[in-house]
Amino acid sequence: MAHSLPIQYDFSLRNHNTFGVEANAHAYLPIASADMLVKVKSDITLAAMPRLVLGGGSNILLTRDFPGLVLHMEIKGIEIVGEDDDATYVRAAAGENWHQFVQWTLAHNLGGLENLSLIPGSVGAAPIQNIGAYGIEIKDRFHSLTLFDFETGEQSTLDKADCMFGYRDSVFKHCLRDKAVVLDVTFALPKKWQAVIRYADVTQELAARKIAEPTAQDISAAVIAIRTRKLPDPAMIGNAGSFFKNPVVTPLQRDALLATYPQLVNYAQPDGSVKLAAGWLIDQCGWKGKTAGAAGVYENQALVLVNRGGASGTEIAQLAAAIQADVAQRFDVQLEPEPIFL
Repeated sequence: MAHSLPIQYDFSLRNHNTFGVEANAHAYLPIASADMLVKVKSDITLAAMPRLVLGGGSNILLTRDFPGLVLHMEIKGIEIVGEDDDATYVRAAAGENWHQFVQWTLAHNLGGLENLSLIPGSVGAAPIQNIGAYGIEIKDRFHSLTLFDFETGEQSTLDKADCMFGYRDSVFKHCLRDKAVVLDVTFALPKKWQAVIRYADVTQELAARKIAEPTAQDISAAVIAIRTRKLPDPAMIGNAGSFFKNPVVTPLQRDALLATYPQLVNYAQPDGSVKLAAGWLIDQCGWKGKTAGAAGVYENQALVLVNRGGASGTEIAQLAAAIQADVAQRFDVQLEPEPIFL
């Protein structure tokens, strides 16, 4: 029954979203085990409430109070669960901090996730967003995950195909949205490790450190240094990291833009499409360092929107919309936000 669960009512979420936006949840429950989800499912009142599953709160923009039950995933645990000729398999619980998990793998001499160092958030949220950075996405190292299905009350395992990973996308943003919650994720970390250093930022950082043949630890250290320079620490200034996805266009669109903007930053993709640097587009429109009320654009990286103190989620959303309109008008390119708006 509900009274056996440590539910808190009219609970402030300010410390549970990295934007530091003030918003309240009607009900809040930290989840320390899958059994607690079974109890929620079996309680008629709780099961009927709107649900929000929260991890590190680094991929959400709260524009209002949440009228239902916030389930804050705090299940912990990391273990090596097996190996074969190709990979070592490591399972991490949903409530583990993502960056700390990456550092755990490196401390155990397991390479493969180093390019994803210092990405904010939790392990459980990582596959939902198919997080990626510097040439690696979750899907490249993903093996399987365990989820709890709120409709059946059962646990099941999803493999890579089941998750339907795309660019910052997965099945959890579509048919499984609000219906299931990730309990743990298993990664296949390659035994024949190879450095992924095709991004200029990373090669330049390694060169500056005079490292010709980097280890996984070297790449992690380089990525941490780059991200620290570019991105503000959410503990110091509210933000959700990169706010917009890098837009994907056709080679034809890219060529048309290059004719007018020879400096256009673009990356050819394996499927023949072209990814544009959203930060460059925003910068060209003059937004870097600008402030609108208490919301603003970070001065070191135009891709990052920040809460300069006391901004509401609505103010941040309005700033984002103004940036989208400017980029669309100037480049005829649509920017899509990464965070989920609530």
